[in-house]
Amino acid sequence: MTQPFTRRACLLAMAGVALGAALPAAYAADTYPSKPITLIVPWPAGGSTDRHLRALAHIAGKHLGQPVIVENRPGAGGTLGPSSMAMTAKPDGYTISQYPLGLLRMPHMQKVKWHPIDDFTFIMGLSGYTFGLTVRSDSPFKTFDQYIQAARDKPGSVNYGSTGTGSSPHLFMEEVAINAKVRLEHIPFKGSAELQQALLGGHIMAQSDAAGWDKFVDGGQMRLLVTFGEKRTQRWPDVPTAKELGYGVVSTSPYGLAGPKGMDPKVVKILHDAFKQALLDPESVEIMRQLNQEAAYSTGADFKAWASETFVKDKAMIEKLGLAAK
Repeated sequence: MTQPFTRRACLLAMAGVALGAALPAAYAADTYPSKPITLIVPWPAGGSTDRHLRALAHIAGKHLGQPVIVENRPGAGGTLGPSSMAMTAKPDGYTISQYPLGLLRMPHMQKVKWHPIDDFTFIMGLSGYTFGLTVRSDSPFKTFDQYIQAARDKPGSVNYGSTGTGSSPHLFMEEVAINAKVRLEHIPFKGSAELQQALLGGHIMAQSDAAGWDKFVDGGQMRLLVTFGEKRTQRWPDVPTAKELGYGVVSTSPYGLAGPKGMDPKVVKILHDAFKQALLDPESVEIMRQLNQEAAYSTGADFKAWASETFVKDKAMIEKLGLAAK
């Protein structure tokens, strides 16, 4: 009689321990959020992504009943902030990050300690960018074709800056260079604000970036030579696309929100619902209009499916550009 009783008691005790461990997590999900949430923006303050995500954070905070605090953590082409979050943050919903396209490319270009799919919880897709190449208004280059021709006439003499090695503004310019059979010297920066100052200060010849340059173009300090969407923008309809000029490059670089792996689905839904409302809020829509962006909402599941497919597809592009890790 002693043996069965002991085994039963042991099983009951183990069940009690398991239940006790589960209770705090369940309770945490039911009371979430009970304190401020940190949203990592992997770019310096002042750029197009920072402008949009700060607005989203402010609006989402109203729906969540807790402030969403933006933390700028730039570096490594926009991958430093999200990857450090994935590796160190607790999956409790109090630390999340923008998830940029560069996360799906960096692992193909160098060895990293994180996996762009397995180490993240995907919350939702948000939007994409309008990219363009700008020069100073006093630049001798009046058209994108002139800029490329200068690189053809004097190899190694024409440069451009981007928001980092492996970022979309870097990679599509490399693709342009390959298609045009020219060499363009790439100079990486940590983010848009630093990049813009380098161009305005005459330290680089051109900048490849998202539409954070809009105010400088409209203000007359910069000239927009080309954009990289499928069609011309409504805001700058006289500026041609790289596609129509025959360079065969289109890029919008979709982005979204993610947290560390292992987040409670209840917490993910709360975040998803608040940020979806924020994305479609008139304030967010107006900022995206200023940046020539549109909402590109997708569920966390759809965003993850897109990321998984893109991770595989972009490997071939990285290898084509000669940027694959050796």
